[in-house]
Amino acid sequence: MKTDVQVAIVGGGIVGASVLYWLSRFGWTDAVLLERRELTSGSTWHAAGNTTYFGPYAQMTRLFAGSIRTYLQAEEESGQSVGFHQTGSLRVATTPRELELFRQFTTKYKSLGIPYHVVDNDAIAALHPCIDTSGLFGAAHTPTDGHVDPVGATNALAQAARKRGADVVRHCPVESLCPHNGGWLLDTANGQIKAQHVVMAASFWTRELLLPLGVNTPLYATEHHELITGSVPQIEALSHEVPAMRDSHVSCSVRQEGNGFLTGIYETEPVFWSLDGIPKDFKEELLPPNTERLMTHLERLMERMPVMADAGIKTINNGPMCWTPDGLPMLGPLKSYPGLWLASGFNVGIGTGGGSAEFLAHWMTQGRPLFDLPVVHAERFGNDMTREEAVESIRACYRQGYRLPDAIH
Repeated sequence: MKTDVQVAIVGGGIVGASVLYWLSRFGWTDAVLLERRELTSGSTWHAAGNTTYFGPYAQMTRLFAGSIRTYLQAEEESGQSVGFHQTGSLRVATTPRELELFRQFTTKYKSLGIPYHVVDNDAIAALHPCIDTSGLFGAAHTPTDGHVDPVGATNALAQAARKRGADVVRHCPVESLCPHNGGWLLDTANGQIKAQHVVMAASFWTRELLLPLGVNTPLYATEHHELITGSVPQIEALSHEVPAMRDSHVSCSVRQEGNGFLTGIYETEPVFWSLDGIPKDFKEELLPPNTERLMTHLERLMERMPVMADAGIKTINNGPMCWTPDGLPMLGPLKSYPGLWLASGFNVGIGTGGGSAEFLAHWMTQGRPLFDLPVVHAERFGNDMTREEAVESIRACYRQGYRLPDAIH
């Protein structure tokens, strides 16, 4: 294990592996990624793997686009498949206002060279025969996005970075860190490491590791349910995969998984997990499911996709999901602590992890971010937000689900 490095990355999920990958591409190969257990052990291993181009904030689109590009680059460089399924995505308009907002995105996508179309209900039915278009006003269609295998993508990133000389150390939990001689000293289970820079990519563990320094990062976890259905005859009969669907009224995403569906649900009343501290022995675990609080959403989903009523639920996953008070990641330096950088707070880590890592690695190696994106800057919340304030803001973000803000930012 390297004990004196230019940069140490704490956390071996999709975000940490992406940061290691991009730093190595930019020439910072004297780098080590430290993972407390196995790569993907935090939230990445149970993620749905969705890689959509479409998000509620137009300025985040480049991070979405950069993520797909990052994973495909890593696949080519490493030889490790990322399992990319280019199914495309449909974001259905459940109100005229949503359709109006979808149309406002057209210029942005054109400027980025991303195929993007606002389509009518006939086109929705042709693209996805399992959607009942009654009551819909159209949809935003991004035909070239889809989903990846989170474990495959993480390993491809790590392997590509290793080829350039970076290091990955598993089963090496970081127990503490502190400023030291103009850099940082990390105490790990395998000994001390000196680093000029430290990137905290440890999801909800970031908060606990930084608290002893007096750094208050408002990162907390909610429970989040994903359901996998049995086979659907209408899907079995097709020779291609249907697009992913996102619906603000149901408040869920649905994508094909085998010959069935995987759906992630944003509940009306989110439940927080481990507000008083992450259990020391928490590892690759799921939380007890609670289908009762999903019923309103499932009933709406069965109205939108009647085939779901007969598909049957094969698997229910309930895992912790990391949030910030505004639902956007925390990226960039903490100016009061030179050399300390954040890459934490991702509730859509697969969707934005790769692009966010490129953004941050450019900032670290070139002295400025890849482009101007102040909405994700790490210090935007200050250091005085109380837990109660953070939780209330996160609750409002989670409830928002796939509803768009009233105006395009």
